[in-house]
Amino acid sequence: MSLKNILPGRLGFGTAPLGNMFRAIPEKDALATVEAAWDQGIRYYDTAPFYGAGLAEERLGKVLSAKPRDSYVLSTKVGRVILDEPETDAPDFGEKGGLFEHGNPNKILHEWTADATERSIEGSLKRMGVDRLDIVWVHDIAQDFHGDVWLQKFEEARTGAFRVLDRLRDEGVIKAWGLGVNRTEPIELTLALDEPRPDGFLLAGRYTLLDHEHALQRLLPMARERHVDMVVGGPYSSGILAGGTNFEYQQAPPEIIERVKRLKALTDKHGISIKAAALQFSLAHPVAAAVIPGATRPSRIAEDTAALNENVPAAFWTELRESGLVSPAAPLPDGA
Repeated sequence: MSLKNILPGRLGFGTAPLGNMFRAIPEKDALATVEAAWDQGIRYYDTAPFYGAGLAEERLGKVLSAKPRDSYVLSTKVGRVILDEPETDAPDFGEKGGLFEHGNPNKILHEWTADATERSIEGSLKRMGVDRLDIVWVHDIAQDFHGDVWLQKFEEARTGAFRVLDRLRDEGVIKAWGLGVNRTEPIELTLALDEPRPDGFLLAGRYTLLDHEHALQRLLPMARERHVDMVVGGPYSSGILAGGTNFEYQQAPPEIIERVKRLKALTDKHGISIKAAALQFSLAHPVAAAVIPGATRPSRIAEDTAALNENVPAAFWTELRESGLVSPAAPLPDGA
């Protein structure tokens, strides 16, 4: 089923920050942020066991489990099973380093087999206190976590998670499934398979104002040809496009800081917010179904909603193109 027929709007809420990404978030702030998203009319929520070893799912569930289940769309991910025992060794998260060092202390089993996929789903349902999921993403079977052995992880998922999720969708247990990754290559491989066939994908950080060239070359034309939709994760590139200092989960390098300064000068010139430029750019591609920025404060939700609806003049998109700050191949709003 097309994601565009499942998702209730173009703005969703990504919960990675609620897993204490980068820093410890007070519980009351986390719950208030989810409530603010609900109050702003957001009805699509994405999470994952990986986010703080179950912490983000627990926090999201404390709010959503009290809402009518038919009134929102919920997605989570498989590939990590959260164990009851504490982690005794320093976890290896590949390029993501100590991303969730402030999360729950539980040990995480990284596995994409059929059995682990079913255990992962069961754990997610229990942590969130809900009876079903709408969309399930196969999480992080890419180079950024696994280096040279990522193809082995992909094969494990192909013969395990992919088949389980394909069956659950065909049985009507879930509405859709796909990949949730930070790299394009696993999605390209999956789209080239005869079976099983995903309904869409969540691509984080690879279709933003700062990083979109690679996705435009191969992946997005393939997705459009196969009528597969994209959820855009990380539209603010880990925060640098929203006033933060991180890019790709680390301190932004000088060349990125300089590019953001140029973007900010252009948005200031046209009297718009850089958040509006970022969200509306990511949604302008025909395969984009929704964008899911994260937040840790209620005020950020209002900013995101305003940014999505902000009136951005066509002259801005024209000058953005002429400045060379976006790819000539990138679709822009208003056909600029």
